[in-house]
Amino acid sequence: MLLLALVLAAINLRPGITSLAPLIERIATELALSRSLISLTTALPVLLMGLLAPFAPRLALRLGLERTIGLCMAVIAAALSLRVFAHASAILIGSAVLLGAAIAVAGPLLSGFIKRHFAGRMGSVVGWYSLSMAIGGAGGAVLTVPATQWLGDEWTRGLAVWALPALLGLLLWLCLPNRTEADTETSGGLPWRQPRAWLISAFFALQAGLFYALATWAVARYQEAGLSVLHSNSLFSVSMLMGLPSSFLLPWLAQRFHNRYVLLMGCGLLSSISLMMITFQPTVLPELWAVTIGFGLGGSFALSLVLPLYEADSPLAVSRWTAMMLFMGYSLAFLTPVLTGLARDLAGNYQLPFMVLTGLALLMTLLAWVMRHGPRRAPT
Repeated sequence: MLLLALVLAAINLRPGITSLAPLIERIATELALSRSLISLTTALPVLLMGLLAPFAPRLALRLGLERTIGLCMAVIAAALSLRVFAHASAILIGSAVLLGAAIAVAGPLLSGFIKRHFAGRMGSVVGWYSLSMAIGGAGGAVLTVPATQWLGDEWTRGLAVWALPALLGLLLWLCLPNRTEADTETSGGLPWRQPRAWLISAFFALQAGLFYALATWAVARYQEAGLSVLHSNSLFSVSMLMGLPSSFLLPWLAQRFHNRYVLLMGCGLLSSISLMMITFQPTVLPELWAVTIGFGLGGSFALSLVLPLYEADSPLAVSRWTAMMLFMGYSLAFLTPVLTGLARDLAGNYQLPFMVLTGLALLMTLLAWVMRHGPRRAPT
């Protein structure tokens, strides 16, 4: 039941964001919004996921770990339900704010939840956790358009339907016993004085920025290159789906063979090559590069979730390392989709901003190489 609760919570962390990508050009046209403004629907949740992450351990101390995560499920369900009324742009953007606040608190606490309940098999459980997030992200990308068509071709209903799995998650988390935990650690703050915490945070910022930029603009880039709407959406869906095997496989390999930084470098290099092709030759073997970019970024995200588990010993300490990683990472990553949209408005095409994204992927690869001399012990 604990594992099922973890899986349901993780599934609900992504669809509210990825469900917008297949419809973003239609929404921007119908609401008469610029690309830089419509990108706030992705950027604001990412920003709040960073800014509010440091408050998550404090809320867990006050309310209890399980109850706080259940509260986050309730807020996610409410935010997505509001999208029924998203023909008003203020409601659409406001729902993004609520969504980001809930994800911000849930993310660090789910890492602490894994440390508390699954200390003996964290590699496999993190695999399930990241796989579930990938399933949620892929579901948002793949199923939103069919759901919209089935619901009378109303895109507001297609977005709001993702409140249903959040309600299911809420019901299960309310059934879990709530444990409060006294904070017995000598240091209650985030690990600001740990150099490795900064390196891990920087890596997370790069991979998250790339993911959310692509989640916002990949379909538009393919359409600009001359591919049909259906083909563009299918390529984006393939990318999201390819995050599934890498999200489950790579954390297990990292724990089994203690080679997480080699795997991180491989994911970074694969992402760099894929982005280079999407930038300069988007119509040459597009299915291949959709597969590889999905596998590379999905693996980078899954492996980054593992890193704090090797650096701290208690559930609250892991939550603090994760909170710093998410705070720094998402606070910087939120700029990527906004600046990509702004660069598209200024340059008149997507090639220039996608060149910058390729450079960020290369920098991510370099950072993984710098971090390779990390702790070798398995987390306990």
